[in-house]
Amino acid sequence: MNEIDSQFHELLLAEVRRRLLGESVPRLKKCLGELTEEEIWRRPNEHSNSVGNLVLHLCGNVRQWLLSGLGKQPDTRHRQAEFDERGPIAVQALIGRLDELVEEVEALLGQLRPEDLLAGHPVQTFRENGVSILVHVVEHFSYHTGQVSYIVKAWKDLDLGYYRGIELE
Repeated sequence: MNEIDSQFHELLLAEVRRRLLGESVPRLKKCLGELTEEEIWRRPNEHSNSVGNLVLHLCGNVRQWLLSGLGKQPDTRHRQAEFDERGPIAVQALIGRLDELVEEVEALLGQLRPEDLLAGHPVQTFRENGVSILVHVVEHFSYHTGQVSYIVKAWKDLDLGYYRGIELE
């Protein structure tokens, strides 16, 4: 492996850790802490998901795409069940699932080799390379974390303070 490949590998994994584990997961946990159990499972209408459903969906997606697709763990996901759940699953149980997911993702990222990022991996009905899987997981997690953040801001009329203490220009 040449120096550029090694640098790219390390930079990509560091960015995945930052965006997924350092930003999105803490934001999602902050949002869960602002809601009651009833609010976590409230659906605005039958065509929308609850915050609880979105957390289950994110955990399922990361497990399927990253831990199973890239990490070769068995794929036991039942995607529709993530959306069919009506709760209640307690907030601490949801946070526990996120904490467990973070540990498993961190362990996998620590084992990934540059060749794993270039190789093709089966995920759902697709064949994706490792870079594609990492990009998908980060953007998908961020997208739904944004939805949850919007829900909490709208229902609670509050600033979640994601950038508090940082002077943005």
